Amino acid sequence: MAKKSVASLQTGSKRLTKAIKMVKSPKTGAYTFVERIMAPEDVNDFLKK
Repeated sequence: MAKKSVASLQTGSKRLTKAIKMVKSPKTGAYTFVERIMAPEDVNDFLKK
C-alpha cells in the first residue's frame, strides 16, 4: 500500500517536489514514511518502486 503526497517547492531557479510514500515493512508489518525531494519528472518513478 502506498500513500501519495506531493508538494511543489521552489528554491531560486530550481523547481523541486517533495514526495512522501508510505511503505509497509516486511519484517514487522509496520508502516513507515519515505520522503524525498526531487525533480517533478521523477515523482512517478519514485512512487512506483
